[in-house]
Amino acid sequence: MSWLISRISAFAYRNYIFAIRNFFTMTEIFFWPVIGIISIGIMSGFLNLEPHYMNFLLAGAVISGVLQVSQLDVAYGFLYDVWSKSTKQTYIAPVRNYDMIIGSWLIGAARGIIAFAGLAVLAGAIFKFNLPELKYLIPSLAGVYLTAMIIGIVVILSIMTFGQRIDIIAWMLSVLMMLICGIYYPVTYLPAWLMKIAESLPLTYFLEYFRAGYGFELTFSHTLAKGFALSFVYIFVLFLLIEAAYRRAKRTGMLIRLSE
Repeated sequence: MSWLISRISAFAYRNYIFAIRNFFTMTEIFFWPVIGIISIGIMSGFLNLEPHYMNFLLAGAVISGVLQVSQLDVAYGFLYDVWSKSTKQTYIAPVRNYDMIIGSWLIGAARGIIAFAGLAVLAGAIFKFNLPELKYLIPSLAGVYLTAMIIGIVVILSIMTFGQRIDIIAWMLSVLMMLICGIYYPVTYLPAWLMKIAESLPLTYFLEYFRAGYGFELTFSHTLAKGFALSFVYIFVLFLLIEAAYRRAKRTGMLIRLSE
């Protein structure tokens, strides 16, 4: 157990060093969530929305920013090796994929908490955004951070399978998921076939539960139970898939090509 903690801590520290040394990347990550908050807030004011509808939209903007910041840390844990051509050197060490993923995710979650606090304060100061009660806030945010891990693992799995040319998925996937899960609207407004997809994604349930704190009616029953159950199933399956992809990448030479 001590070796496991040491390996995870090593990757967490590595991501921390990347974060504090790469000023421009970190500025870019936080820049877009702030722009999102301001643009949604101004639009809500222009439309003269009632406070609970403004909270609905601003909550989506805040969670969108938190998810993007958190999942990018997980993806960057692998992408930094790809971009610096050091993937094979990392895997020479006695480490496992879950060491890198969990270590990177811990820093992503920590930065996500900082991003959430900053975005919530900004939205509250400018647009009088109110947070829901803690019984809605804490479980929903925990679910958002688990979703960030899921997206980050999918990004790593995709690059390990298809190569560096697909690294654009690191920025696309979270936006696509937020679109399907109803970041600014209830999923009942989606076409029936797309709503079925939304029901299979844990983020849908965490968004629903967060908004229930503002008095909006829940669309689904057992919202938190479904959200967390789906999250843990996805994480378990994805860890199995990424181990299989890693073995395939070693056999086909993909790991070497990612270092060239």
